[in-house]
Amino acid sequence: MDKRDRTRAALREAALGLFAEHGYDRTTTAQVASRAGVSEMTLFRHFASKEALLLEDPFDPVMAASVSTRPASEGPLRAVAEGIREAWTTMAASDVADLRWLLGVVSGTPSLQGALERSSSQTAAALTVALESRGVATGVARVAAAAAIAGLSRALLDWSLDEERDLDACVHRALDVLGGR
Repeated sequence: MDKRDRTRAALREAALGLFAEHGYDRTTTAQVASRAGVSEMTLFRHFASKEALLLEDPFDPVMAASVSTRPASEGPLRAVAEGIREAWTTMAASDVADLRWLLGVVSGTPSLQGALERSSSQTAAALTVALESRGVATGVARVAAAAAIAGLSRALLDWSLDEERDLDACVHRALDVLGGR
Protein backbone atom coordinates (compact mmCIF):
# COMPACT_ATOMS: atom_id res chain seq x y z
CA MET A 1 0.00 0.00 0.00
CA ASP A 2 1.54 3.32 -1.04
CA LYS A 3 1.40 6.58 0.93
CA ARG A 4 -1.67 7.85 -0.91
CA ASP A 5 -3.61 4.67 -0.12
CA ARG A 6 -2.50 4.75 3.52
CA THR A 7 -3.63 8.38 3.85
CA ARG A 8 -7.00 7.62 2.27
CA ALA A 9 -7.47 4.63 4.57
CA ALA A 10 -6.53 6.69 7.63
CA LEU A 11 -8.97 9.45 6.65
CA ARG A 12 -11.79 7.02 6.05
CA GLU A 13 -11.12 5.16 9.31
CA ALA A 14 -11.03 8.46 11.23
CA ALA A 15 -14.25 9.61 9.60
CA LEU A 16 -16.14 6.39 10.28
CA GLY A 17 -14.97 6.42 13.90
CA LEU A 18 -16.08 10.00 14.43
CA PHE A 19 -19.39 9.43 12.65
CA ALA A 20 -20.03 6.49 14.99
CA GLU A 21 -19.09 8.52 18.07
CA HIS A 22 -20.75 11.86 17.29
CA GLY A 23 -23.02 11.29 14.32
CA TYR A 24 -22.48 12.37 10.74
CA ASP A 25 -23.97 15.85 11.03
CA ARG A 26 -22.02 16.76 14.18
CA THR A 27 -18.65 15.65 12.81
CA THR A 28 -16.58 18.23 10.92
CA THR A 29 -13.98 17.63 8.24
CA ALA A 30 -11.47 19.44 10.48
CA GLN A 31 -12.07 16.81 13.19
CA VAL A 32 -11.61 14.01 10.67
CA ALA A 33 -8.36 15.48 9.35
CA SER A 34 -7.04 16.05 12.87
CA ARG A 35 -7.78 12.49 13.95
CA ALA A 36 -6.07 11.16 10.80
CA GLY A 37 -3.04 13.37 11.46
CA VAL A 38 -3.31 15.40 8.26
CA SER A 39 -4.47 18.87 7.28
CA GLU A 40 -8.00 19.59 6.16
CA MET A 41 -6.55 20.52 2.76
CA THR A 42 -5.05 17.03 2.50
CA LEU A 43 -8.45 15.53 3.33
CA PHE A 44 -9.99 17.40 0.39
CA ARG A 45 -7.20 16.25 -1.93
CA HIS A 46 -8.30 12.70 -1.24
CA PHE A 47 -12.07 13.12 -0.86
CA ALA A 48 -14.14 15.70 -2.72
CA SER A 49 -16.55 16.19 0.18
CA LYS A 50 -17.47 15.03 3.66
CA GLU A 51 -20.13 12.75 2.19
CA ALA A 52 -17.51 11.11 -0.04
CA LEU A 53 -15.76 9.88 3.12
CA LEU A 54 -18.86 7.83 3.80
CA LEU A 55 -20.22 7.04 0.36
CA GLU A 56 -17.32 6.74 -2.07
CA ASP A 57 -17.66 3.28 -3.55
CA PRO A 58 -14.46 1.44 -4.54
CA PHE A 59 -16.68 -1.42 -5.74
CA ASP A 60 -17.87 0.51 -8.86
CA PRO A 61 -14.89 -0.44 -11.09
CA VAL A 62 -15.17 -4.10 -10.05
CA MET A 63 -18.86 -4.19 -10.98
CA ALA A 64 -18.26 -2.36 -14.26
CA ALA A 65 -15.48 -4.77 -15.23
CA SER A 66 -17.74 -7.75 -14.54
CA VAL A 67 -20.59 -6.24 -16.58
CA SER A 68 -18.33 -5.47 -19.53
CA THR A 69 -17.26 -9.12 -19.83
CA ARG A 70 -20.73 -10.68 -19.71
CA PRO A 71 -21.76 -12.79 -22.73
CA ALA A 72 -23.00 -10.81 -25.73
CA SER A 73 -26.16 -12.92 -25.75
CA GLU A 74 -27.35 -11.38 -22.47
CA GLY A 75 -29.66 -8.40 -22.64
CA PRO A 76 -28.54 -5.18 -20.91
CA LEU A 77 -30.46 -5.58 -17.64
CA ARG A 78 -29.54 -9.25 -17.33
CA ALA A 79 -25.87 -8.40 -18.01
CA VAL A 80 -25.90 -5.76 -15.27
CA ALA A 81 -27.60 -8.07 -12.77
CA GLU A 82 -25.29 -11.00 -13.49
CA GLY A 83 -22.19 -8.78 -13.62
CA ILE A 84 -23.03 -7.35 -10.20
CA ARG A 85 -23.71 -10.88 -8.89
CA GLU A 86 -20.30 -12.01 -10.18
CA ALA A 87 -18.55 -8.98 -8.65
CA TRP A 88 -20.43 -9.43 -5.36
CA THR A 89 -18.56 -12.69 -4.76
CA THR A 90 -15.24 -10.79 -4.72
CA MET A 91 -16.27 -8.33 -2.00
CA ALA A 92 -14.17 -8.55 1.15
CA ALA A 93 -15.91 -9.69 4.34
CA SER A 94 -14.83 -6.47 6.10
CA ASP A 95 -16.57 -4.38 3.42
CA VAL A 96 -19.75 -6.40 3.85
CA ALA A 97 -19.57 -6.04 7.65
CA ASP A 98 -19.36 -2.24 7.37
CA LEU A 99 -22.24 -2.04 4.90
CA ARG A 100 -25.14 -2.39 7.35
CA TRP A 101 -23.73 0.30 9.63
CA LEU A 102 -22.98 2.59 6.70
CA LEU A 103 -26.45 2.21 5.18
CA GLY A 104 -27.99 2.69 8.61
CA VAL A 105 -26.17 6.01 8.95
CA VAL A 106 -27.35 7.08 5.51
CA SER A 107 -30.98 6.07 6.04
CA GLY A 108 -31.04 7.76 9.46
CA THR A 109 -29.42 11.04 8.35
CA PRO A 110 -31.75 13.28 6.33
CA SER A 111 -28.85 15.38 5.02
CA LEU A 112 -27.40 12.26 3.34
CA GLN A 113 -30.49 11.24 1.37
CA GLY A 114 -29.44 13.27 -1.68
CA ALA A 115 -25.85 12.14 -1.24
CA LEU A 116 -26.83 8.52 -1.65
CA GLU A 117 -28.56 9.37 -4.91
CA ARG A 118 -25.46 11.25 -6.14
CA SER A 119 -23.25 8.30 -5.22
CA SER A 120 -25.63 5.94 -6.99
CA SER A 121 -25.51 8.08 -10.12
CA GLN A 122 -21.73 7.58 -10.26
CA THR A 123 -22.26 3.82 -10.02
CA ALA A 124 -24.91 3.97 -12.76
CA ALA A 125 -22.49 5.95 -14.95
CA ALA A 126 -19.79 3.28 -14.52
CA LEU A 127 -22.29 0.55 -15.40
CA THR A 128 -23.51 2.55 -18.41
CA VAL A 129 -19.97 2.77 -19.77
CA ALA A 130 -19.54 -0.98 -19.22
CA LEU A 131 -22.73 -1.71 -21.16
CA GLU A 132 -21.71 0.65 -23.96
CA SER A 133 -18.42 -1.24 -24.23
CA ARG A 134 -20.56 -4.31 -25.05
CA GLY A 135 -22.24 -2.40 -27.89
CA VAL A 136 -25.41 -1.37 -26.02
CA ALA A 137 -26.86 1.97 -27.16
CA THR A 138 -26.33 4.79 -24.66
CA GLY A 139 -30.01 5.36 -23.90
CA VAL A 140 -30.67 1.67 -23.31
CA ALA A 141 -27.51 1.36 -21.21
CA ARG A 142 -28.57 4.28 -19.00
CA VAL A 143 -32.02 2.81 -18.40
CA ALA A 144 -30.65 -0.65 -17.54
CA ALA A 145 -27.99 0.76 -15.21
CA ALA A 146 -30.43 3.09 -13.46
CA ALA A 147 -33.00 0.31 -13.01
CA ALA A 148 -30.41 -2.04 -11.53
CA ILE A 149 -29.03 0.56 -9.13
CA ALA A 150 -32.49 1.68 -8.01
CA GLY A 151 -33.58 -1.90 -7.32
CA LEU A 152 -30.37 -2.89 -5.57
CA SER A 153 -30.32 0.32 -3.49
CA ARG A 154 -33.89 -0.27 -2.31
CA ALA A 155 -33.06 -3.84 -1.33
CA LEU A 156 -29.90 -2.78 0.53
CA LEU A 157 -31.65 0.02 2.43
CA ASP A 158 -34.42 -2.38 3.49
CA TRP A 159 -31.79 -4.91 4.56
CA SER A 160 -29.89 -2.30 6.61
CA LEU A 161 -32.96 -1.69 8.78
CA ASP A 162 -33.63 -5.36 9.59
CA GLU A 163 -31.02 -7.09 11.76
CA GLU A 164 -32.47 -10.52 10.95
CA ARG A 165 -32.17 -10.35 7.17
CA ASP A 166 -29.26 -12.08 5.46
CA LEU A 167 -27.32 -9.71 3.18
CA ASP A 168 -26.24 -12.30 0.66
CA ALA A 169 -29.80 -13.62 0.26
CA CYS A 170 -31.13 -10.06 -0.04
CA VAL A 171 -28.65 -9.14 -2.79
CA HIS A 172 -29.21 -12.34 -4.75
CA ARG A 173 -33.01 -11.98 -4.50
CA ALA A 174 -32.82 -8.43 -5.83
CA LEU A 175 -30.49 -9.50 -8.64
CA ASP A 176 -32.83 -12.38 -9.51
CA VAL A 177 -35.69 -9.92 -9.94
CA LEU A 178 -33.56 -7.49 -11.93
CA GLY A 179 -32.17 -10.22 -14.15
CA GLY A 180 -35.58 -11.70 -14.88
CA ARG A 181 -35.05 -14.96 -13.01
